[in-house]
Amino acid sequence: MTVKTESTQLFKEIMGSYPTGVTVITTVDSNNKPVGLTVNSFASVSLDPLLILWSIDKNAGSCDVFKKVDKFCVNILAGNQQEICWTFSSKSEQDRFSKQPWSLSKNKLPILENVFASLECKKVQFIKAGDHYILIGEVIDLNINEQEPMLYFRRKVGSVPEQWAK
Repeated sequence: MTVKTESTQLFKEIMGSYPTGVTVITTVDSNNKPVGLTVNSFASVSLDPLLILWSIDKNAGSCDVFKKVDKFCVNILAGNQQEICWTFSSKSEQDRFSKQPWSLSKNKLPILENVFASLECKKVQFIKAGDHYILIGEVIDLNINEQEPMLYFRRKVGSVPEQWAK
């Protein structure tokens, strides 16, 4: 089904006005080089087992890597990590990991430093969905830090409003 351009623009406006969290999904490619991208299409799926999902554009530069890997990490950004958000969403940034401190976990996944939380996952499903793929992962390790998460709203990112954090 082809959606009219007007409907596509309205859909983008509606979805961009729906506040979400902001994540950077990371993994390593077949050469053990870290790969990552900014994603706000992240959601919980199940408590038993612990499952999450996120989606990736079929035309994303790292899509082939995420198709092939069996693990990935969801780095939920902290409210003060705007630069990381934009670095990992940039199509022109060649060396995203040089701009941000990170380390490899015991599961051999890149974990960004000072994020709100990280969820290391084993990929359990890869589903075609229109112009995207949906990846479902089972959480195999998780960590939380003492800070507030980032929010995305109308092409802006920032901290949770102070009155909400109480």
